[in-house]
Amino acid sequence: MANIKSAKKRVLVAEKKAARNQAVKSRVKTEIKKVLAACETGNKEDAEKLLRTATGEIEKAGSKGILPKNTVSRKVSRLSKKVAAL
Repeated sequence: MANIKSAKKRVLVAEKKAARNQAVKSRVKTEIKKVLAACETGNKEDAEKLLRTATGEIEKAGSKGILPKNTVSRKVSRLSKKVAAL
């Protein structure tokens, strides 16, 4: 553990940010799973609606710097392609 006050604060802040980032990543993964499940059932209207919410979550994570921009575009592109194939 750190001895200097500012180093102790950095440890606490880093833990807070890591928890927030993990929560956002988890939310993104959940939304992606929902879209893929809708694609498996073949429900196009439901899949399109879920795709919009998933895209929003993914892009929000990218704008916050949690996901790299290439990862954001790759995930959105792959999901869109799966929904369009229905």
